[in-house]
Amino acid sequence: MQCPFCQTLQQADASECPACRLTFPRTSALVGALPRLAPVVADTTRSLGAAAEAKLKLRIAEIQRRFPQLVLQVVMHVFPEEHPFSMHAFWLFNAGNFAGDISRGKDNHALLVVLDPARGEAAIVPGYGLESFLRTEALDHLLVLAGPAWENSRWADGLLGVLDGLDRLLESIAIPEDPAAREKGEF
Repeated sequence: MQCPFCQTLQQADASECPACRLTFPRTSALVGALPRLAPVVADTTRSLGAAAEAKLKLRIAEIQRRFPQLVLQVVMHVFPEEHPFSMHAFWLFNAGNFAGDISRGKDNHALLVVLDPARGEAAIVPGYGLESFLRTEALDHLLVLAGPAWENSRWADGLLGVLDGLDRLLESIAIPEDPAAREKGEF
């Protein structure tokens, strides 16, 4: 895991970054209160429109039917420039508590897709229970693929592409590629 502020590698269970000493409480003190967010799709920028938001919610519902332990949240919000975007994504994931109080640690199967259209930055933040299955490179690749749509302000198209990619990634980790393991029921 990398520190969302200074990018120093650290242990997943570290209480603070060994280099810059960042913690979740310190992050909260820096960025302030959590904005009011609607469940499933929160667009504080009002860039999506009702039809696009409904389409995104429908796609998320389809994914969550296939993967019932998953909690998926999309947030479009403009974040202050004075801090790294990765720190805002880290803070939002933790402050938003999207998986709920019961689903902590290895039981946290939440996925946050956060997009700041003003900064032109996005992130996919997996819960601790998904981190070992979803490689950072694969998640970053989904964001790169959405880039052309977002560069043309087609926010929903880019987000739908990310959701489709997440669906495929989740399917690939849910179904082992080894046919012998599949026959033995080793998932």
